[in-house]
Amino acid sequence: MTPDRLFEPISIASLTLKNRIWMPAMHMNMCRKFIVTDQLVDFYRERANGGVGMISVGYATVDELSGQQGNIGAHLDEFIPGLTALASAIKTEGAASCVQLNHSGRYNHSLFLGGKKPVAPSPVPSRMTGETPRELETDEISATIQRFADAARRVKAAGFDAVEILAGTGYLISEFLSPLTNQRQDNYGGSLENRMRFGLEVVQAVKAITGTDFPLVVRINGNDFMPDGIGRDDLKTFAVHLVEAGADALCINVGWHEAQIPQIVTKVPRGVFAYLAKDIRGQVKVPVIASHRINDPDVARQLIGDGFCDMVAMGRALIADPQLPNKAREHQEQKIVHCVACAQGCFDNLFKMKAVECLCNPRAGKEAATTPKMTDNPCKLMVVGGGAAGMSAAIATAEQGHTVTLYEQGMQLGGQLHLAGAPPGREEFSALAIDLQQQLADQGVRVVLNTSVDAQLLEEKNPEALILATGGAPILPNIPGADLPHVVQSWDILARKAHAGQRIAIIGGGAVGIETALFLAEQGTLSGDELKFLLVHRAEPAEELYRLATRGNKQVILIEMINKLGTNFGKSTRWSMLQDVKRSAVETHTEAKVIEITSSGVLIEQAGQQHEIQADTVILAVGTRAHNPLQKVASAMQIPCEVIGDALQPAMVFDAIHQGFAAGRSIL
Repeated sequence: MTPDRLFEPISIASLTLKNRIWMPAMHMNMCRKFIVTDQLVDFYRERANGGVGMISVGYATVDELSGQQGNIGAHLDEFIPGLTALASAIKTEGAASCVQLNHSGRYNHSLFLGGKKPVAPSPVPSRMTGETPRELETDEISATIQRFADAARRVKAAGFDAVEILAGTGYLISEFLSPLTNQRQDNYGGSLENRMRFGLEVVQAVKAITGTDFPLVVRINGNDFMPDGIGRDDLKTFAVHLVEAGADALCINVGWHEAQIPQIVTKVPRGVFAYLAKDIRGQVKVPVIASHRINDPDVARQLIGDGFCDMVAMGRALIADPQLPNKAREHQEQKIVHCVACAQGCFDNLFKMKAVECLCNPRAGKEAATTPKMTDNPCKLMVVGGGAAGMSAAIATAEQGHTVTLYEQGMQLGGQLHLAGAPPGREEFSALAIDLQQQLADQGVRVVLNTSVDAQLLEEKNPEALILATGGAPILPNIPGADLPHVVQSWDILARKAHAGQRIAIIGGGAVGIETALFLAEQGTLSGDELKFLLVHRAEPAEELYRLATRGNKQVILIEMINKLGTNFGKSTRWSMLQDVKRSAVETHTEAKVIEITSSGVLIEQAGQQHEIQADTVILAVGTRAHNPLQKVASAMQIPCEVIGDALQPAMVFDAIHQGFAAGRSIL
């Protein structure tokens, strides 16, 4: 049998890792006043137990201006005990351990600094925070370099196996590197040589204090994706100089937080940015790690096998499924729960100042409190509804030893996950339905499809407990003409149960309305294979290929009553979805009240004026109502029951899965 490249050992300086899977540092917001908490230790202990080769935690602070209190602290000796506990937990479970050091520079906010201004190489305003940083003085630059070194000393003293420096993503080191944010006239500004100086001196100082045998990894951008910023060629030059300065491995990141190229959301193809790692790997003789949207072992193997990288970084993939490495090594890959890149529980939680959670994995960040407890009193439980909430509830209940039967009135499990997965670039949601179905099978849940549950069936089966996850139904608005034959629901369009004409008006500019608009706007565009064929053969100019890839054969019009579109998307997703709406030439009307649906279109009122939008198909996307016909029946039959998901109150997929999990765990 051919050896599995993913599980071949690899060395970084003097450290040998058991496999090629690297869990990159991610801000978890689980520290309190910079101190490592039991919550963070439990989180990483479970990932180490899952079989990953190396875990990098962080980022960790180097001084009081470099981060905020939810970050891991490494800028004072008093944080060493917490760091020691974290290193010990990771290493005890069999993974190598690393801490990423960083200074956020102009990406920090005075709110986190007690009113102090953030610092940067030059006073260039940050689009992310809206603040203008203070320019670092020369002596402050030297002091900051020393603080990186001092923090690295603490990391080594705490028992970690390696240290990493974040030199990309728009933070302080990459701010020095980029002409966009570095307008200095001294030895740290101007030429590329000068702009590289700060990052290189940080690496040299860290290497000097930790020693040549202590591995040093640097995470850099392969492309900043910032107009007029630093590009691939200069970043390759920077990579070469970093290795000369002492870097023992390079982890290749992509983009700044301000960049307008999507980097983390569902529509980003798996492994698409690995070409940047390949660029840099050809320039250096140390291990290179590819990252971003690598959530499946087959993608990882292909990237390593094709020479794009030596290792793969799997971050959110291991939040979603800590056991991913073990499952891949044991040829149980069908059991992996894949990250869908929704960002609802990870990045969006950070914007809310909450600890990281996960849509796919309700245990993430709550490992100790949610470990399955095998019941002493197994019961016979019925779950009604095979959508996200129902499947999650059935899995969580069965994990504790109960006998569970799940009933679904349709012919497939997944419910609205399949609707969410219908628009272009959203296919991961449909994949999640398959992953959840596999979990049902793994837990021995009996699934009954194409069966409606009523009083007669309840009486016949006589369950000891009942979880109702009967979902929701699309709202039929009280608009004159809503019952006309050319009016259809968005759900029917996304499920391909209904067809739309050439000119389409969609009433409702929330998430479902936008997803429906993009689903329809995609029709008639070039596929990826078609685009590649025409591009490779230079059949058309690049601009014409762009047009053919973005403009379909339908004219789509979105109508929204309030002044914004997509307000129920998460913050990480909304901007890129609106970007797609604009790129696809979807016509939008906000602050528009629908007066009537006519035989020829939609009559709206906007700014006090009425006019008709012509359309041969009108699609309703005005929201969801709870569908819960069984609660009263169960109550009358005195069957203990809990209502979850859209059957309780329409919400996001995240809420449905977490409610289902909580309901299942509550049955002891």
